Amino acid sequence: MEVPVAAVTERVGLPPLPRTGRFTALVVIGPQGQRESVSRTLRALGVREVVQAASVEEARRRAALLGGPAMCVADVSLPDGSGLTLLRELRAVGWLRGLALSHAEDPYTVRAALSAGVRCFLVSGRPAAVVPVPGAGGLAEQLSTREVEVLQHVANGRSNKEIGAALGLSALTVKSHLARIARKVGTGDRAEMVMLALRAGVIS
Repeated sequence: MEVPVAAVTERVGLPPLPRTGRFTALVVIGPQGQRESVSRTLRALGVREVVQAASVEEARRRAALLGGPAMCVADVSLPDGSGLTLLRELRAVGWLRGLALSHAEDPYTVRAALSAGVRCFLVSGRPAAVVPVPGAGGLAEQLSTREVEVLQHVANGRSNKEIGAALGLSALTVKSHLARIARKVGTGDRAEMVMLALRAGVIS
């Protein structure tokens, strides 16, 4: 079944990527039918090679075998974690073309995607399985004032070093704060931390 597009949100404030010839794409979507549908669309658009993966771990293995940066299209919700985590990891090693897919127009997920460095966020009309994250209830009561400050900087896309400079802390202290936050919310993924904090109204 083809994936209908409901909305597209693009990251602004970044220089345009240079246009190149035909390139390779890594498609990371759990359900096989949806994965095949996106792959067919990319081939029709002229992508030279499409490599498929159904999970974060499988995508990491396949990305390592590609031998260089490519485009990655990843579902936000994957069976073993967040596609935003994967996109952020790939961006850090030179994969500048990344597109996140989601089933809903959730502004919190969009914000988390932008803080992870995603350039394009596409919303489809399909239903998606929700990956539960424990520990999200009563988040405002669980976090200290300093932890909320750290999370706000994470939401703004800042690195540990940049957060430390802004708050007068060392990068190691910031890392310790993030570790405590991870234990409280049940995830160490920065994008998911931001999404949970935004939904709870802890940060803006």
